[in-house]
Amino acid sequence: MASNMFIKIALWLVLALCFFLFLITSAKAELQRFEHPISTETKNDEPLSLSFLVIGDWGRRGAFNQSQLTSQMGRIGEKLDIDFVVSIGDNFYDNGLSGEDDTAFEKSFSKIYTVKSLQKQWYSILGNHDYRGDAEAQLSPLLRIIDRRWICLRSFIVNAKLAEIFFVDTTPFVNMYFSKAEGHTYNWRGIISRKAYRANILKDLESAFKKSMAKWKIVVGHHAIRSIGHHGDTQELIRHILPLLKTYDVDFYMNGHDHCLEHISDRESPIQFLTSGAGSKAWRGNIKEENGDGLNFFYDGQGFMSVKLTQFEAEIKFYDVHGK
Repeated sequence: MASNMFIKIALWLVLALCFFLFLITSAKAELQRFEHPISTETKNDEPLSLSFLVIGDWGRRGAFNQSQLTSQMGRIGEKLDIDFVVSIGDNFYDNGLSGEDDTAFEKSFSKIYTVKSLQKQWYSILGNHDYRGDAEAQLSPLLRIIDRRWICLRSFIVNAKLAEIFFVDTTPFVNMYFSKAEGHTYNWRGIISRKAYRANILKDLESAFKKSMAKWKIVVGHHAIRSIGHHGDTQELIRHILPLLKTYDVDFYMNGHDHCLEHISDRESPIQFLTSGAGSKAWRGNIKEENGDGLNFFYDGQGFMSVKLTQFEAEIKFYDVHGK
């Protein structure tokens, strides 16, 4: 009798623990939000604005014009009085970070982006090269202690009054990293089930879209939905993510991955596709012209992008390594 009672209590405790873990997992599934305050002070009756820079595919210890690009970013950052920087993935080449103590973090980030105007928050996501190393290291709070600017998560939201920016971890969506890794090793620690992971991202993204009341909705992912660059369109994102962007009236999709600057308009919706993956090494001449439908601008070289938003308009500019 006592034995049966003990078994029932043990089963009840196990069920209670499972339910508790389910609640924790469910809570963690929601995208983490960062509230980024912006100045409400305006000059000469100018409208309230939000400004930031976007750069991707940069971390090469200053090589391939990464250092030269920094001075131009600093100049434009000061001119616009930017609120923050968006880092759009492939933060450290060639194989991400080896761990939290990898010196590449300081040599490719802290000791490169030293200009005063860039001492703002950097909101970062992972790219495919970051997954070749210890992806979890880039997510570690320890890096925020080394450099307070650094915030990197897999997927999250930044609410900046005029805009909500939805950062999406796109690498686990792409089939080739699982089926045709081409000799590379990817570290999927933290992603137990790829299918469940992708499903949760899509569910949480749709939930966040439904709640959003922002004037501007921006989605940031490392891989391009539309691009005429080396990698071209990402079919998995066209299939899984693009329908959500259209349904919930997203204004911009911003990405890196292709080492160029470009602007493509969607023919079936107001969505604008913006590539800013030219933070260091560029691939000149590798172009997929057949993907050019809706192409407005393409620059096959190093550079970055600036964004300035008001209640009434969006101003997007691309800059090359010389600041042109």
